[in-house]
Amino acid sequence: MTETPSRPLRADAARNREALLAAAADEFAEHGIDASVADIARRAGVGKGTLFRHFPTKDDLISAIVLDRLGGLNEAGERLLRRPDAGDALLEFLTLAAHRRQQRDISFLHNVGETGTGVAAARTRLFEIVQVLVDRAREQGVIRADVTGADVVLLMCAPNHVAEYLPDGAPDLWRRYLAIIFDGLRPDGAHPLPHPAPDVL
Repeated sequence: MTETPSRPLRADAARNREALLAAAADEFAEHGIDASVADIARRAGVGKGTLFRHFPTKDDLISAIVLDRLGGLNEAGERLLRRPDAGDALLEFLTLAAHRRQQRDISFLHNVGETGTGVAAARTRLFEIVQVLVDRAREQGVIRADVTGADVVLLMCAPNHVAEYLPDGAPDLWRRYLAIIFDGLRPDGAHPLPHPAPDVL
């Protein structure tokens, strides 16, 4: 993978980079991993040469998209860690993650872009943030005591996966299943879980 330049980009170069990331995410969401680099550049309103100056290979582009998605979630999570109501913070984080996935599902890129510069660190930070959100919610008695950060990370994609089984379902159907999932995290009426949580993801 090509290292990301350490010096700040010029304003026009930064705009081009952001346009390319948005266009690429849209193209991959619509056409899958075989999305054309030429179509991505065209959608971003730049030439292929500009694309390759920012992202010399397709793998570099995919890694940048994954890092951008993880970075956005981490930034939101860091902000929510400061919210006094831990249950509200955890629910908002899960809602944000599901909403972004519903708008543009590029989750299949995560395995492809896993080796990109900074991706592993960003993913580790995401898991750390979720763990702290969960710990705070447990301490405040908002969620059951036997729920772990790993449990919640694994549940993050569940609302969208369930809703996807209905191809003609309402766009916000995932909200129903997120509410069901979050109610299942609450301590009221909780029964012992039949299997221990995974140690690592």
